[in-house]
Amino acid sequence: MWEEFPLTPQRRKTNMAKHGKKYVEAAKLIDSEATYEPLEAVELVKKAATAKFDETVEAAVRLGVDPRKQDQAVRGVVVLPHGTGKTQRVLVFAKGDKAKEAEAAGADFVGDQDMINKIQQGWFEFDVCVATPDMMSEVGKLGRLLGGKGLMPKPKAGTVTFDVAKAVQEIKAGKIEYRLDKAGQIHAPIGKVSFDAAQLNENLKALIDALNRAKPAAAKGVYLKGIAVSSTMGPSARVNTT
Repeated sequence: MWEEFPLTPQRRKTNMAKHGKKYVEAAKLIDSEATYEPLEAVELVKKAATAKFDETVEAAVRLGVDPRKQDQAVRGVVVLPHGTGKTQRVLVFAKGDKAKEAEAAGADFVGDQDMINKIQQGWFEFDVCVATPDMMSEVGKLGRLLGGKGLMPKPKAGTVTFDVAKAVQEIKAGKIEYRLDKAGQIHAPIGKVSFDAAQLNENLKALIDALNRAKPAAAKGVYLKGIAVSSTMGPSARVNTT
């Protein structure tokens, strides 16, 4: 049953209430019992998007792994070929030549102790943090502030590196981080409703390819158990996984 695979659990609660007229009409475009080929699924999601703003299109993937077991954890990064449609504000913690490299690569904010002080005073006008390894002893002191917002640089995400230019360029190009949640699902943005269907389809393919490459050796049985795509305010369309 599809009820075992809610696209966004928090939104699910609000969806129990009566939907608005626009949502009800949009939902008629998508057969909730059917599965669609990826391109058709994103086309339907675009058609069913009725909000006045440029909604984010999200993919939700249910994996055949046990999220309670460390050897079945799934996490990583992927550069979406067409980006997410969101301009990421990048902060880089670096000194000297590395700071200059970060600035030349397009980082929005670059600094060391000055940036640390600003954050301690409540400044959070950025979306992603990158740090050189030599800065982590100081950046680590921001653990509670950055960690609680999911902003702490991490080696596995490629945001703790001496190659700051590459890190900044990839983030600006559309690199996203994905991580298995407690329900055994991956949620990730794959673009905006304003993207054409081919772009959304290619971004979805890039995400699924990355998840397949990240399949844990300990995972048994069917790995991709379910895929759905939806816009921020719209109904979801299930995607054929075969």
